[in-house]
Amino acid sequence: MQDGLLLDAREERAYRLLVGLSAARSVELAEVAELSPQEAVEVLQRLQAKGLVAVSQSADEPVFRALPPDVALGTTLLRRQESLEAARKTVAVLSEEFRASASRRDAHHLVEVVVGAAALRERLRDLQESAREEILWFCRANPLAMQGAENTEEYGALSRGVRYRAIYERALLETPGELDTIAEGISWGEEARTLPTLPVRLAIVDRATAVCPLVRDDELGIGEPTAAVISRGQLLDAVLALFESHWEMATPVTMHTAEQTGVLDDHERFLLSLLVAGVPDKSIASQLGISRRTVQRRLDRLMSLAGVDTRTGLAYQAAKRDWL
Repeated sequence: MQDGLLLDAREERAYRLLVGLSAARSVELAEVAELSPQEAVEVLQRLQAKGLVAVSQSADEPVFRALPPDVALGTTLLRRQESLEAARKTVAVLSEEFRASASRRDAHHLVEVVVGAAALRERLRDLQESAREEILWFCRANPLAMQGAENTEEYGALSRGVRYRAIYERALLETPGELDTIAEGISWGEEARTLPTLPVRLAIVDRATAVCPLVRDDELGIGEPTAAVISRGQLLDAVLALFESHWEMATPVTMHTAEQTGVLDDHERFLLSLLVAGVPDKSIASQLGISRRTVQRRLDRLMSLAGVDTRTGLAYQAAKRDWL
């Protein structure tokens, strides 16, 4: 048997012919299979040894007939499956031992450095396409490798059920076109929040891999962008804790319908979330494509609904009434 095959080519052909003949002597099989008499005898003996052929004695010479293959080969297949499963478990255990040993021995197994905007963009896309549970983002202004509108992999991941949590730096919300991209992500299911500033750019996939640029913003013009791809370990635990602490402090950016809030329509809710995040009226007006007067008029309505006459009071009431 070669390459783990249950039957070689000659055995399979002989068996098929024997099935068609129902029963045959070796000379009859030799004739239809175009084998020599000796070759026919040998292949029939191999099939008999594998339980695929039964032999009955006639007056002059043995007669061979085919037996059901599922009975003969089923046990063999089961043994092979059990052996393969045992081999897989062994490989998994050995791989885990290797990774554990390597992580203690060689730091470069925990951190890989990616150089160049194109390579970094490709790595971010690959990670999103392979994500199964959750992706976390720190999105600072002036992205290094990929603008928000270019990140179409997010929609595919969201449609697979991957949870997205993104924290946007306030300056990014004021960048022309970015609010439209963020609103699109929210409509697909992204959970978005904002903070005045973020300490680093960061992406974390399935709590198993993180990508973090290595070059400070004031050094971006020097050479190619570089980033560290961080695997499981205490360094990854640290960046996860960094994200979660900022997530708790961040202000939600939401796009919900009036039916969900019972009071606000979708534009008012989005405007309110930007106001609470500290985005200036001028930037809100520019991003939403409305005038500053319209922004003020909508804020006046919200303050009237909340029963307050200051923006600080509006922010307090919005939180108290669960408008955000």
